[in-house]
Amino acid sequence: MDKAYLVLQNGAVFEGKAFGAETDSVGELVFTTGVVGYLETLTDPSYAGQIITQTYPLIGNYGVIPEDFEGDTTAMGYVVREWCDRPSNFRSQGRIDDFLRERGIPGLCGIDTRHLTRILREEGVMNAAILHSPPDDTVAQRLRDYAVRDVVAACSCRERSVHPAAGETKYRVALMDYGAKQNILRELCARGCEVTVLPYDTTAEDVLALNPDGVMLSNGPGDPAENAFCIEQLKGLVGRLPIFGICLGHQLLALAMGGKTMKLKYGHRGANQPVSDTEGRHTYITSQNHGYAVVSESLEGIGRVLFTNANDGTCEGVEYPGKRCFSVQFHPEACSGPLDTEFLFDRFLSMMGGGK
Repeated sequence: MDKAYLVLQNGAVFEGKAFGAETDSVGELVFTTGVVGYLETLTDPSYAGQIITQTYPLIGNYGVIPEDFEGDTTAMGYVVREWCDRPSNFRSQGRIDDFLRERGIPGLCGIDTRHLTRILREEGVMNAAILHSPPDDTVAQRLRDYAVRDVVAACSCRERSVHPAAGETKYRVALMDYGAKQNILRELCARGCEVTVLPYDTTAEDVLALNPDGVMLSNGPGDPAENAFCIEQLKGLVGRLPIFGICLGHQLLALAMGGKTMKLKYGHRGANQPVSDTEGRHTYITSQNHGYAVVSESLEGIGRVLFTNANDGTCEGVEYPGKRCFSVQFHPEACSGPLDTEFLFDRFLSMMGGGK
Protein backbone atom coordinates (compact mmCIF):
# COMPACT_ATOMS: atom_id res chain seq x y z
CA MET A 1 0.00 0.00 0.00
CA ASP A 2 1.14 3.55 -0.74
CA LYS A 3 1.75 6.15 1.93
CA ALA A 4 -1.00 8.56 2.95
CA TYR A 5 -1.19 11.37 5.49
CA LEU A 6 -3.78 12.64 7.92
CA VAL A 7 -3.23 16.34 8.60
CA LEU A 8 -5.11 17.93 11.51
CA GLN A 9 -6.09 21.57 11.84
CA ASN A 10 -3.91 21.83 14.96
CA GLY A 11 -0.84 20.99 12.86
CA ALA A 12 -0.46 17.31 13.81
CA VAL A 13 0.41 14.93 10.97
CA PHE A 14 -0.10 11.14 11.00
CA GLU A 15 1.68 9.06 8.34
CA GLY A 16 -0.10 5.83 7.42
CA LYS A 17 -1.10 3.65 4.50
CA ALA A 18 -3.72 4.45 1.89
CA PHE A 19 -6.71 2.27 1.06
CA GLY A 20 -10.06 3.01 -0.52
CA ALA A 21 -10.28 5.69 -3.20
CA GLU A 22 -7.05 7.31 -4.41
CA THR A 23 -8.23 10.85 -3.83
CA ASP A 24 -7.49 13.64 -1.35
CA SER A 25 -10.23 14.90 0.94
CA VAL A 26 -10.99 17.49 3.62
CA GLY A 27 -13.65 17.06 6.31
CA GLU A 28 -14.54 17.47 9.97
CA LEU A 29 -12.68 14.73 11.85
CA VAL A 30 -14.80 12.77 14.37
CA PHE A 31 -14.52 9.43 16.14
CA THR A 32 -17.03 6.66 16.81
CA THR A 33 -16.68 3.95 19.46
CA GLY A 34 -18.74 1.16 17.88
CA VAL A 35 -17.16 -2.30 18.03
CA VAL A 36 -19.41 -3.60 15.25
CA GLY A 37 -21.67 -1.81 12.79
CA TYR A 38 -19.04 -0.25 10.54
CA LEU A 39 -21.34 -0.73 7.52
CA GLU A 40 -24.18 1.11 9.25
CA THR A 41 -21.71 3.84 10.20
CA LEU A 42 -20.38 4.26 6.67
CA THR A 43 -23.90 4.43 5.22
CA ASP A 44 -25.35 6.76 7.89
CA PRO A 45 -26.16 10.11 6.19
CA SER A 46 -25.55 11.89 9.51
CA TYR A 47 -21.80 11.63 8.79
CA ALA A 48 -22.06 13.92 5.76
CA GLY A 49 -19.02 16.18 5.46
CA GLN A 50 -17.02 14.29 8.09
CA ILE A 51 -13.95 12.05 8.21
CA ILE A 52 -14.79 9.07 10.42
CA THR A 53 -12.28 7.52 12.82
CA GLN A 54 -13.07 4.07 14.23
CA THR A 55 -11.69 3.53 17.73
CA TYR A 56 -12.08 -0.26 17.40
CA PRO A 57 -8.79 -1.48 15.89
CA LEU A 58 -9.94 -4.05 13.29
CA ILE A 59 -12.49 -3.03 10.67
CA GLY A 60 -13.88 -5.00 7.73
CA ASN A 61 -13.60 -8.52 9.15
CA TYR A 62 -17.19 -9.46 8.23
CA GLY A 63 -17.03 -7.83 4.81
CA VAL A 64 -19.60 -5.75 2.97
CA ILE A 65 -23.28 -6.67 3.31
CA PRO A 66 -25.64 -4.46 1.25
CA GLU A 67 -28.69 -5.58 3.25
CA ASP A 68 -27.20 -3.79 6.27
CA PHE A 69 -26.78 -0.39 4.58
CA GLU A 70 -28.68 2.51 6.18
CA GLY A 71 -28.45 4.98 3.28
CA ASP A 72 -25.92 6.57 0.95
CA THR A 73 -22.27 7.02 1.90
CA THR A 74 -21.74 10.75 2.50
CA ALA A 75 -18.57 10.76 4.62
CA MET A 76 -15.41 12.51 3.38
CA GLY A 77 -12.96 9.87 4.59
CA TYR A 78 -12.36 6.82 6.78
CA VAL A 79 -9.54 6.27 9.30
CA VAL A 80 -8.85 2.89 10.94
CA ARG A 81 -6.00 1.12 12.73
CA GLU A 82 -6.25 -1.96 10.50
CA TRP A 83 -8.61 -3.15 7.79
CA CYS A 84 -9.23 -6.79 7.00
CA ASP A 85 -8.59 -7.80 3.38
CA ARG A 86 -9.95 -11.33 3.82
CA PRO A 87 -13.41 -11.03 5.41
CA SER A 88 -15.09 -14.15 6.74
CA ASN A 89 -18.89 -14.07 6.70
CA PHE A 90 -21.43 -16.08 4.71
CA ARG A 91 -23.30 -12.84 3.95
CA SER A 92 -20.26 -10.92 2.74
CA GLN A 93 -20.27 -9.62 -0.83
CA GLY A 94 -16.95 -7.80 -0.87
CA ARG A 95 -14.17 -6.00 0.98
CA ILE A 96 -14.28 -2.65 2.74
CA ASP A 97 -11.45 -1.41 0.49
CA ASP A 98 -13.53 -1.99 -2.66
CA PHE A 99 -16.60 -0.49 -0.99
CA LEU A 100 -14.72 2.78 -0.39
CA ARG A 101 -13.14 2.80 -3.86
CA GLU A 102 -16.51 2.41 -5.57
CA ARG A 103 -17.86 5.41 -3.64
CA GLY A 104 -14.87 7.69 -3.99
CA ILE A 105 -14.07 7.69 -0.28
CA PRO A 106 -10.38 7.77 0.72
CA GLY A 107 -9.20 5.62 3.61
CA LEU A 108 -6.17 5.73 5.89
CA CYS A 109 -4.89 2.85 8.01
CA GLY A 110 -1.82 1.97 10.05
CA ILE A 111 -1.89 4.91 12.45
CA ASP A 112 -2.38 5.02 16.21
CA THR A 113 -6.12 5.69 16.39
CA ARG A 114 -5.96 5.72 20.21
CA HIS A 115 -3.62 8.71 20.09
CA LEU A 116 -5.79 10.38 17.47
CA THR A 117 -8.94 9.87 19.54
CA ARG A 118 -7.26 11.31 22.62
CA ILE A 119 -6.41 14.46 20.66
CA LEU A 120 -10.06 14.87 19.64
CA ARG A 121 -11.29 14.26 23.20
CA GLU A 122 -8.89 16.82 24.64
CA GLU A 123 -9.04 19.50 21.93
CA GLY A 124 -12.43 18.79 20.35
CA VAL A 125 -13.41 17.84 16.81
CA MET A 126 -11.48 19.70 14.14
CA ASN A 127 -11.01 19.78 10.41
CA ALA A 128 -8.55 17.38 8.83
CA ALA A 129 -7.30 16.26 5.43
CA ILE A 130 -6.44 12.87 3.99
CA LEU A 131 -3.60 13.36 1.49
CA HIS A 132 -1.71 10.97 -0.77
CA SER A 133 1.42 13.11 -0.87
CA PRO A 134 3.25 15.01 1.91
CA PRO A 135 1.32 18.14 3.01
CA ASP A 136 2.34 21.48 1.47
CA ASP A 137 1.79 25.09 2.50
CA THR A 138 -1.76 25.23 1.07
CA VAL A 139 -3.22 22.62 3.44
CA ALA A 140 -3.54 24.90 6.49
CA GLN A 141 -5.70 27.38 4.58
CA ARG A 142 -7.91 24.61 3.17
CA LEU A 143 -8.50 23.34 6.70
CA ARG A 144 -9.34 26.81 8.01
CA ASP A 145 -11.82 27.40 5.19
CA TYR A 146 -13.69 24.11 5.41
CA ALA A 147 -17.11 23.89 7.08
CA VAL A 148 -19.94 21.35 6.97
CA ARG A 149 -22.76 23.27 5.24
CA ASP A 150 -26.02 22.55 3.39
CA VAL A 151 -25.75 18.83 4.07
CA VAL A 152 -29.44 18.18 4.83
CA ALA A 153 -30.38 19.23 1.31
CA ALA A 154 -27.69 16.93 -0.07
CA CYS A 155 -28.83 13.90 1.98
CA SER A 156 -32.62 14.16 1.73
CA CYS A 157 -34.66 12.32 -0.89
CA ARG A 158 -35.60 14.26 -4.04
CA GLU A 159 -39.25 13.21 -4.21
CA ARG A 160 -41.82 11.56 -2.00
CA SER A 161 -42.30 7.80 -1.86
CA VAL A 162 -44.89 5.57 -0.19
CA HIS A 163 -43.97 2.40 1.71
CA PRO A 164 -46.67 -0.11 2.72
CA ALA A 165 -47.19 -1.43 6.22
CA ALA A 166 -46.11 -4.97 7.03
CA GLY A 167 -49.53 -6.58 7.29
CA GLU A 168 -52.61 -4.59 8.22
CA THR A 169 -52.31 -0.82 7.91
CA LYS A 170 -53.00 0.72 11.32
CA TYR A 171 -51.64 4.26 10.83
CA ARG A 172 -50.38 6.55 8.10
CA VAL A 173 -47.13 8.36 8.93
CA ALA A 174 -45.35 11.21 7.16
CA LEU A 175 -41.58 10.76 7.55
CA MET A 176 -39.60 13.97 7.10
CA ASP A 177 -36.32 12.91 5.50
CA TYR A 178 -33.44 15.05 6.76
CA GLY A 179 -31.00 12.21 6.02
CA ALA A 180 -33.04 9.31 7.39
CA LYS A 181 -31.58 5.94 8.31
CA GLN A 182 -33.49 3.11 6.66
CA ASN A 183 -34.20 1.36 9.93
CA ILE A 184 -36.53 4.17 11.03
CA LEU A 185 -38.67 3.31 8.02
CA ARG A 186 -38.40 -0.42 8.76
CA GLU A 187 -39.47 0.00 12.39
CA LEU A 188 -42.54 2.03 11.42
CA CYS A 189 -43.61 -0.36 8.66
CA ALA A 190 -43.11 -3.37 10.94
CA ARG A 191 -45.57 -1.80 13.40
CA GLY A 192 -48.34 -1.47 10.84
CA CYS A 193 -47.61 2.02 9.53
CA GLU A 194 -47.91 3.06 5.91
CA VAL A 195 -45.09 5.57 5.56
CA THR A 196 -44.83 8.45 3.11
CA VAL A 197 -41.23 9.66 2.97
CA LEU A 198 -41.03 13.38 2.22
CA PRO A 199 -38.14 15.63 1.12
CA TYR A 200 -36.71 18.01 3.73
CA ASP A 201 -38.22 21.07 2.00
CA THR A 202 -41.83 19.85 2.11
CA THR A 203 -44.07 22.60 3.50
CA ALA A 204 -46.28 22.21 6.55
CA GLU A 205 -49.32 22.70 4.31
CA ASP A 206 -48.28 19.84 2.05
CA VAL A 207 -47.72 17.56 5.04
CA LEU A 208 -51.15 18.35 6.46
CA ALA A 209 -52.73 17.83 3.03
CA LEU A 210 -51.70 14.17 3.26
CA ASN A 211 -53.88 13.88 6.38
CA PRO A 212 -51.39 11.60 8.19
CA ASP A 213 -52.00 10.17 11.64
CA GLY A 214 -48.56 11.37 12.74
CA VAL A 215 -45.25 12.88 11.63
CA MET A 216 -41.80 11.33 12.12
CA LEU A 217 -38.76 13.65 12.08
CA SER A 218 -35.63 11.79 11.02
CA ASN A 219 -31.99 12.02 11.90
CA GLY A 220 -29.62 13.97 9.66
CA PRO A 221 -26.27 15.77 9.45
CA GLY A 222 -24.90 19.22 10.23
CA ASP A 223 -25.77 22.20 12.39
CA PRO A 224 -29.50 22.12 13.22
CA ALA A 225 -29.77 25.92 13.46
CA GLU A 226 -28.76 26.18 9.80
CA ASN A 227 -32.10 24.68 8.69
CA ALA A 228 -34.30 27.75 9.07
CA PHE A 229 -36.89 26.59 6.50
CA CYS A 230 -37.36 23.20 8.17
CA ILE A 231 -37.72 24.82 11.58
CA GLU A 232 -40.37 27.21 10.29
CA GLN A 233 -42.39 24.34 8.78
CA LEU A 234 -42.33 22.44 12.06
CA LYS A 235 -43.88 25.46 13.78
CA GLY A 236 -46.87 24.92 11.52
CA LEU A 237 -47.16 21.25 12.48
CA VAL A 238 -46.74 21.36 16.28
CA GLY A 239 -50.06 20.86 18.02
CA ARG A 240 -51.81 19.77 14.82
CA LEU A 241 -50.94 16.06 15.01
CA PRO A 242 -48.58 13.67 16.88
CA ILE A 243 -44.85 14.20 16.22
CA PHE A 244 -41.86 12.02 17.09
CA GLY A 245 -38.33 13.30 16.40
CA ILE A 246 -34.99 11.47 16.40
CA CYS A 247 -31.49 13.01 16.51
CA LEU A 248 -31.55 16.01 14.12
CA GLY A 249 -35.36 15.81 14.22
CA HIS A 250 -35.12 16.19 18.01
CA GLN A 251 -32.96 19.29 17.64
CA LEU A 252 -35.13 20.88 14.93
CA LEU A 253 -38.26 20.34 17.02
CA ALA A 254 -36.61 22.04 20.01
CA LEU A 255 -35.62 25.01 17.84
CA ALA A 256 -39.16 25.24 16.47
CA MET A 257 -40.45 25.37 20.04
CA GLY A 258 -38.14 28.29 20.89
CA GLY A 259 -35.22 26.32 22.35
CA LYS A 260 -31.52 26.52 21.56
CA THR A 261 -28.82 24.07 20.48
CA MET A 262 -25.07 23.98 21.09
CA LYS A 263 -22.08 22.26 19.53
CA LEU A 264 -20.49 19.59 21.71
CA LYS A 265 -16.72 19.33 22.16
CA TYR A 266 -16.45 15.94 20.47
CA GLY A 267 -20.04 14.71 20.24
CA HIS A 268 -21.60 11.34 21.01
CA ARG A 269 -20.92 8.65 18.40
CA GLY A 270 -21.15 4.93 19.07
CA ALA A 271 -23.42 2.16 20.29
CA ASN A 272 -22.65 2.36 24.01
CA GLN A 273 -23.94 5.76 25.13
CA PRO A 274 -25.69 5.61 28.56
CA VAL A 275 -28.93 7.59 28.89
CA SER A 276 -30.91 7.99 32.13
CA ASP A 277 -34.56 8.90 32.45
CA THR A 278 -35.19 11.96 34.59
CA GLU A 279 -37.37 9.98 36.99
CA GLY A 280 -34.27 8.08 38.09
CA ARG A 281 -35.69 4.63 37.36
CA HIS A 282 -33.77 3.40 34.34
CA THR A 283 -30.52 3.87 32.47
CA TYR A 284 -30.47 2.68 28.87
CA ILE A 285 -27.58 1.89 26.54
CA THR A 286 -28.17 3.71 23.28
CA SER A 287 -26.76 4.21 19.80
CA GLN A 288 -25.90 7.82 18.95
CA ASN A 289 -24.30 9.93 16.24
CA HIS A 290 -24.41 13.68 16.75
CA GLY A 291 -22.20 16.69 17.34
CA TYR A 292 -24.88 19.09 18.62
CA ALA A 293 -27.23 18.98 21.60
CA VAL A 294 -30.38 20.74 22.78
CA VAL A 295 -29.78 23.19 25.64
CA SER A 296 -32.14 21.94 28.37
CA GLU A 297 -32.40 25.32 30.11
CA SER A 298 -33.67 26.95 26.90
CA LEU A 299 -36.86 24.85 27.10
CA GLU A 300 -37.84 25.69 30.67
CA GLY A 301 -41.58 26.34 30.77
CA ILE A 302 -41.92 24.92 27.25
CA GLY A 303 -40.94 21.26 27.39
CA ARG A 304 -40.10 18.60 29.95
CA VAL A 305 -36.73 16.84 29.70
CA LEU A 306 -37.26 13.06 29.57
CA PHE A 307 -33.70 11.76 29.31
CA THR A 308 -30.17 13.00 30.02
CA ASN A 309 -26.78 11.63 29.03
CA ALA A 310 -25.33 9.76 32.00
CA ASN A 311 -21.79 10.83 31.08
CA ASP A 312 -22.10 14.58 30.59
CA GLY A 313 -25.68 15.46 31.61
CA THR A 314 -26.70 16.84 28.20
CA CYS A 315 -30.30 16.67 27.00
CA GLU A 316 -31.29 13.36 25.42
CA GLY A 317 -35.06 13.68 25.13
CA VAL A 318 -37.94 16.12 25.57
CA GLU A 319 -41.72 15.99 25.60
CA TYR A 320 -43.98 18.99 25.07
CA PRO A 321 -47.07 18.79 27.30
CA GLY A 322 -50.33 19.48 25.50
CA LYS A 323 -48.67 19.42 22.07
CA ARG A 324 -48.69 15.65 21.41
CA CYS A 325 -45.03 15.59 20.48
CA PHE A 326 -41.77 14.29 21.89
CA SER A 327 -38.24 13.66 20.66
CA VAL A 328 -34.99 11.92 21.57
CA GLN A 329 -31.36 12.58 20.73
CA PHE A 330 -30.39 8.91 20.49
CA HIS A 331 -31.47 6.25 17.98
CA PRO A 332 -34.21 3.92 19.27
CA GLU A 333 -34.13 2.03 15.97
CA ALA A 334 -30.48 1.23 16.88
CA CYS A 335 -29.21 -0.67 13.86
CA SER A 336 -26.54 -1.71 14.51
CA GLY A 337 -26.77 -1.28 18.26
CA PRO A 338 -28.74 -1.89 21.46
CA LEU A 339 -32.51 -2.31 21.40
CA ASP A 340 -33.23 -0.87 24.86
CA THR A 341 -35.40 2.03 23.66
CA GLU A 342 -37.49 0.52 20.84
CA PHE A 343 -40.53 1.10 23.07
CA LEU A 344 -40.48 4.75 21.98
CA PHE A 345 -41.91 3.73 18.61
CA ASP A 346 -44.79 2.10 20.45
CA ARG A 347 -45.33 5.33 22.39
CA PHE A 348 -45.61 7.16 19.08
CA LEU A 349 -48.19 4.64 17.85
CA SER A 350 -50.12 5.10 21.09
CA MET A 351 -50.19 8.86 20.51
CA MET A 352 -51.56 8.36 17.01
CA GLY A 353 -54.26 6.15 18.51
CA GLY A 354 -55.34 8.85 20.93
CA GLY A 355 -52.95 8.10 23.83
CA LYS A 356 -50.51 10.49 25.46
